[in-house]
Amino acid sequence: MVTEVVMPKMGYDMTEGTIVRWRKQEGDEVKRGDIIAEVETTKVTVEVEAYSSGILRKILVPEGQTVPVGEVVAIIADRDEPIPGVAEKAAPRERAPQAVKEAPRPEGAEEEAPRVPASPIARRIAREQGLDLGRVTGTGPGGRIIKEDVEAFLAKRPAEAPRPSPAPVAAAAPHEIPYEERELSRLRQTIARRMAESKRVAPHFYVTSEIDVTEALKLRQGLNALGEGAKISVTDMLVKAAAKTLQEFPEVNASFADGKIRVYRRINIGIAVALEQGLVTPVLPDCDKKPLAQIAREAKELVERARSGRMRQEDLTPGTFTISNLGMFDVDDFVAVINPPEAAVLAVGSVVPRPVVVGGEVKVSDRMRVTLSADHRVIDGAVAARFLQRFKLFLEQPLHLVS
Repeated sequence: MVTEVVMPKMGYDMTEGTIVRWRKQEGDEVKRGDIIAEVETTKVTVEVEAYSSGILRKILVPEGQTVPVGEVVAIIADRDEPIPGVAEKAAPRERAPQAVKEAPRPEGAEEEAPRVPASPIARRIAREQGLDLGRVTGTGPGGRIIKEDVEAFLAKRPAEAPRPSPAPVAAAAPHEIPYEERELSRLRQTIARRMAESKRVAPHFYVTSEIDVTEALKLRQGLNALGEGAKISVTDMLVKAAAKTLQEFPEVNASFADGKIRVYRRINIGIAVALEQGLVTPVLPDCDKKPLAQIAREAKELVERARSGRMRQEDLTPGTFTISNLGMFDVDDFVAVINPPEAAVLAVGSVVPRPVVVGGEVKVSDRMRVTLSADHRVIDGAVAARFLQRFKLFLEQPLHLVS
């Protein structure tokens, strides 16, 4: 059976992707689920899986080329199976360049330096670091410079002799320039565009609650002491509590689109992960159907893939709700910008011992402040308040989270 491999749409606003590397070559046998390629989006590099088994008969898009979402990039079929139309698909990229008559070069003009073969990620890092790729030795296919080559070179660069500083601009001495301009990375450009769009389009409002997580932390400590499976984090418990709450409040698990409200049947929770180049939000799908231990294991693997730049297609499944936890940075509380097209995001602060009055007595308990940012086109204040009440109950009576 002939299967067309297309540039997948991985994320709400992805319109194109770049083939960074083919992990399988023409003629290789592939099985369903095998990683066949790595694709760079404006956010991350994602591993692309094969959705059928067979032979990788034809690669239509070479490494380093950017194509729109939905365009055919390769074909999988049986070894001797006819592939109708493959010549037409491949023709635009395989056609030899036509001879072009050279214009006479002015006397004394320098020839343009050849373009150094490098992956898009390597070029981006080099550009951000002011690095001339001509100084880097490539270890990729055909001597192509890859991300690891640039990082290795940069790691050794501090030991080199200092590079001479460029001459100051005649209009102003260096000490008179009050700022330093830095180019935006592709990820930072995407963040800037999406967050500005979110604040401009979605009317945000915010509801804050303080939660006693003393019992939740005791339960976490007890479960981790058993030594079974992945260690459970506070974020894992938040994801589980949010999933159970979203089951009861489906109107929060929604978005506004084309003048209508879309209420999602799946509960896919995004976990905000801070990287050096910016924020990404990989998604943990079907959180309502998974026990806490499974969420802990999958969330750990998800975050590791995000930080290593090797996310999978399913990691960018469209999210329906997002959790942004800055508690590890000693942040009491904050408000987060909604991740479009979702209708809400939960911002989580640090766990802090606080004195509270219980039954007329002052006691110290571990408290956490959370703030729900909601899209008022979809969610009303009373719904947001009841949502946080229920979320709070699940964390203050954490045995609900074990099932």
